[in-house]
Amino acid sequence: MSSTRSRRRSVSPRDAGLGGDIGEPATRVLRRFRLVFNAVKTHFQQVERTAGLGGAQLWALSIIHARPGLGVSELARAMDVKQSTASNLVRALAERELVEVAREAADRRAVQLRVRPAGRKVLREAPGPFSGVLPQALASLDAQTLARLDADLAQVIAVLGVDAQGAKVPLGQ
Repeated sequence: MSSTRSRRRSVSPRDAGLGGDIGEPATRVLRRFRLVFNAVKTHFQQVERTAGLGGAQLWALSIIHARPGLGVSELARAMDVKQSTASNLVRALAERELVEVAREAADRRAVQLRVRPAGRKVLREAPGPFSGVLPQALASLDAQTLARLDADLAQVIAVLGVDAQGAKVPLGQ
């Protein structure tokens, strides 16, 4: 057995939760996760204070502004969320009179979304990036880094045993 391997110790998630020392490498990574989560949280708090909207609502509003006339399904695809989530975001924006929901096509079930003047004002005053700081940071990374990060996070997710449905819930909601 190598000396590196003999120094490495395995700590189960259950044991780590019982007050046990998780080890320096795990502590460093935990700190990095905290930095990421706190940056996201701080951005969304700033959005809420400035714009009076949640981060996901602001992101949806910005997509509707950039693509007038799109439907709820297209909005869901653009945000990578479930259609029901996109519908709820649209409903909230429409109730605040930030977006117009029109049924102009032959299929009266389909809606076309447009930003109203009050929504444009919110977008002018809101801090960016509208999609959030994490998607912007990830988009700035090269393909090799993203592939490595994806594989490594897949391992963390497997250990956590989380429900995959959570992947379609925006952080700013």
